[in-house]
Order: sequence, then structure tokens, then C-alpha cells
Amino acid sequence: MRELLDELAGLEDPKARAVNERHGDDHGVNLSKLRAIAKRLKTRQELAVELWATDDTAARLLALLVCRPKAFGEGELDAMLREARAPKVQDWLINYVVKKSPHAEALRVAWLTDKDPVVAGAGWALTADRVTKRPDGLDLGGLLDVIEAEMRGAPERLQWAMNTCLAQIGIAHPGYRVRAVGMGERLGVLKDYPTSPGCTSPYAPAWIAEMVRRQARES
Repeated sequence: MRELLDELAGLEDPKARAVNERHGDDHGVNLSKLRAIAKRLKTRQELAVELWATDDTAARLLALLVCRPKAFGEGELDAMLREARAPKVQDWLINYVVKKSPHAEALRVAWLTDKDPVVAGAGWALTADRVTKRPDGLDLGGLLDVIEAEMRGAPERLQWAMNTCLAQIGIAHPGYRVRAVGMGERLGVLKDYPTSPGCTSPYAPAWIAEMVRRQARES
């Protein structure tokens, strides 16, 4: 364990840290090198628990790559999300662990209305995933009602997750597309977000239009 932490410390790059800190992530380890370590270690659940307990961002990212997602209980995952400070750790926890957990749906429902905006954002991220993969049983109209009422004034990470859900409803469900686009236009969330050439804007009307265009081209 000590040797592994020393190895992570040896990968610290001040330039990478400066870039990461602009996004709220307090580490300077190149993620490609971090993934190479994880590939070497393979799945190591006990090690993952030890790495997470260090409270070090790079170690926690590595923990999420080598853990066994189904080994965590619902309460453990809830605590991990609330302990996670760095946005990258929060994102990897949701995408690499919670989405693969048998507790994903229970946590989605519990988190969706949580008072902590980061936790609520995780609930919306899981909901956006369900919108595209397993929409049966979801009240899409009800989700749009909440987004319409709350997204504009929501904190950044919660707003981003709600916007993603809005766009995915418009992309995946033609019956709601006109409403989703109209809401995006009225709310104007992320309309002026800087987007690199060749990348899709996160502004929901533009995002929906681009993805629908791609689907039509591929069909």
C-alpha cells in the first residue's frame, strides 16, 4: 500500500495539477498513467477500500478503477458520494461504480430530491442514464416539469445534470422532443458555454438537434 501511494506521488505533475484545479480536482496525476496502474493491479476490492480511506484524490480515483462495484452496500455508496470532494471522483463513482451496482435504482430515487446539490446531481445523472437505457416506468413529463421549475436557479453541478437529463429526453424520446427543445430555449441554460471546434454544445436545443441529425444519418 505504501509503495503504491509513493508511486502515485511520483506521478504528480504540477502542470497537470494546475489544469485539474481549475475544474476543482486537487490532484496532478495523469489519468492515462493512473489507468495503466489500475490495469496492472486488476480488480482488488480490499485494496480499493484502503485506497479510498486515504482521502487522497488520486488514490480514490485508483480505488474506483480497481474496486468490485457490486461489493459495496447501498449505505456505503451513499457515504462515499457524500465524502467525495473532487468532481472527478464524484463522476467516476457514479459512472464506474454506482451504475454497475444492484443499488443504483434505490440510490437514484433517494438522491434525486436530496438537499445536497451534489447528491441531487448524482440522482439526476442516474436518471439521465435511465432515460436512454431503461425508460420504462419513468414519468418523463414529470421530470420535465421539475427541470422547467428548478434548473435555471440550480447550483452548477445539479444544473448540469438536470440539463443532461433534459437533452437525453429530447434525444431519446421523439414525443417529448418539441417540449424539451422549447424548454431549453426558454431557460437558456449553458447557451453561451464555450465549446471547442468539433465538440457538441451542452446547450440542450443544440445538443438535441446534433444528436438527432446523427441518428438520422446513421439510420
